[in-house]
Amino acid sequence: MKDRILQTLHDLRAYALSKGVEAAFFYHEEDSHLMRFANSAISLNTNEHLIRLEITAFDGQRRASYEMITDLGKLDEMKQAVDVAAEMVKHAMPLSYPPSNPIYAQDFADESAYDPQLGSLASEERLAYFNEAVKGLETDEIKLSGIFSSGTNVTAQITTRSEHTQYFKTSDAQVSMVLSHSELKWEVIAEQSAQKKSELNPSALHRDLSFLMERYQQESAQQIPVGKYDIVFGSAAIGDLLSIMNWIGFSGGSMKRGFSFIAEDRLGQKVFSDKFNLTDDPTRLETFPFRRDMMGMERKPFPIFEKGVFQGFTWYQDDADEFGVPATGHTVMHKSLTLAGGDVEVSTLEELARMPRENDILYIPFLHYMNIVNPSKGLITASSRFGALLLKKDGSIVVPFNVRVTQSLLDIFGDKVAWMSKAQSVNNTSMSYGARNPTAIVVPTFIRVNDLEISHSNTSY
Repeated sequence: MKDRILQTLHDLRAYALSKGVEAAFFYHEEDSHLMRFANSAISLNTNEHLIRLEITAFDGQRRASYEMITDLGKLDEMKQAVDVAAEMVKHAMPLSYPPSNPIYAQDFADESAYDPQLGSLASEERLAYFNEAVKGLETDEIKLSGIFSSGTNVTAQITTRSEHTQYFKTSDAQVSMVLSHSELKWEVIAEQSAQKKSELNPSALHRDLSFLMERYQQESAQQIPVGKYDIVFGSAAIGDLLSIMNWIGFSGGSMKRGFSFIAEDRLGQKVFSDKFNLTDDPTRLETFPFRRDMMGMERKPFPIFEKGVFQGFTWYQDDADEFGVPATGHTVMHKSLTLAGGDVEVSTLEELARMPRENDILYIPFLHYMNIVNPSKGLITASSRFGALLLKKDGSIVVPFNVRVTQSLLDIFGDKVAWMSKAQSVNNTSMSYGARNPTAIVVPTFIRVNDLEISHSNTSY
């Protein structure tokens, strides 16, 4: 199949050259499978195999793209799409800068993040995973909902400026399980990401769900006072916070457009806690990495923050073209963000609950409906949901109703950081809309941040 994909791209390149069209071709093929549960029953079990072809035509400072759903057997239709893109670019408004069209210096293929066993996972295996993860936990009142998404992703590129190609193949799985009480309306969640089949571990989800369910069934639920708390964020919350930072923090294009809380003059300055070490690390297979970007640049670990000191912006090629700066190898569908762990030995929620504490600790595993309040201040807002706990300093545990956190990322990851766990987790941040783009962030399993304010506290779930 790989050879056929690359041959098709070569044929399209030859056709574009014969028509005098400067073009870039981006091939995307996904084999996606989804099992969804609702009310403790399978509500959807489906799969789709899709091939997308994006053709971008260039003419000086003009650029136009045409995308189609196609099949490898429809070469004539793809050639017609080249003609469409060539006609479109004639009518495109010129940009204020000449956009780059890649020149690949050599062929490059990477299948290191592909596991055929995960890519071909059967429906029966997904169902068995669900059953093992929630064994003994469902009742007439407590129902399961969730998704198990898995599949294979292939991307490939060629341009008229070079005969060389790029080819990437990955496998991925994303699992999210929620147990909810139909009358009391509480919800608890456990999630998992996998790049290969051996990383699927339903017993870990069963452990987390069991612990949370026991707390939610046995401990009192209450509205907690607004004010300042020492908060421990779980891996899902941390991953979502870093996803927002990827957008309004260290993106060079966002900075130039005034949509970032990190100014250009902060380079080399301390921005966050000295415990904060963030890298874009394409050597981590758990992140479904690109080891070359779409411009053909080799991607190596790229430090973004070291001991809280800002090391550099990431530049997508089009932003680099627009603002006249060198690109940094970040013209990719997603980065491979990795936040280094700390030195506190805690790896599970049970261990966190057993730790001695001098103050009450608010545990927030998940941040719901996160949004940006002010990008130039790094100010975000979100509510807790799916399994928050208040770990009292006397050793008892309270189940809090949902609370709202409205804070700046500068505070959340700044000098208020008390500790980070040595253990790391992989938080899958993939979206279920559009072309398959498996994305994951490696984070400490827990981060404790002292003295953060809760701006609102619900009177119920």
